[in-house]
Amino acid sequence: MSITQPKAESKVSRILIVDDHPIVREGLAMHLAAQPDLEISGQADDLPSALALLSSNQFDLAIIDISLKSSNGLDLVRLIKERHEAIRVLVWSMYPEHVYAERALRAGAQGYLHKGQASHHVLSAVRDVLQGKMYVSGALAEQLLRRVVGRNAEDRSPIDTLSDREFEAFRLIGEGMTTHSIAQRMHVSPKTVETYRARIREKLGLSNTTELIQRAAQWMVELN
Repeated sequence: MSITQPKAESKVSRILIVDDHPIVREGLAMHLAAQPDLEISGQADDLPSALALLSSNQFDLAIIDISLKSSNGLDLVRLIKERHEAIRVLVWSMYPEHVYAERALRAGAQGYLHKGQASHHVLSAVRDVLQGKMYVSGALAEQLLRRVVGRNAEDRSPIDTLSDREFEAFRLIGEGMTTHSIAQRMHVSPKTVETYRARIREKLGLSNTTELIQRAAQWMVELN
């Protein structure tokens, strides 16, 4: 008499989505939840609510937007790396890869995906990251490899030399935010923001605040 062994249940991966746009977040959740091996186990719109979920639930993957309600997604990526090392992180954003992807990877993410990608790319990115692989576009992978071997070091923009915090301040300046508003958004003092401003001016070769505001605004126009 033969005995039929029961089929092993496939592992269901638990996913946390962090995005401050409800329609976008819920649309992504519905798309991923349609897959039998993926489960949306939590949704958050900002860093504090995401940390609360992370402290009380188990997740395999966190999908994080760069621009959150009152914080920067890269800060959350760093905290996950520090506090929840086993959780894989995929950053997905409206910003082009050349703007934030390398910074996201340095912060601890295992992948970067532009929100404009087709749905099958989303699933590919999620599955690759869950399997322990890195996910970036082919174009970005080539760019990173060229940088490693030093072939395009001279092509780097001075903006690439900004630290992540300086870069965030530069972006917010480009959005027209005041020093006080930037300080509130970044959870630092206005004096710290002024320090960021001074460092940015030095690195970009700008003479004064007016030139800084103009350069940041021009960069935002070029970005869009």
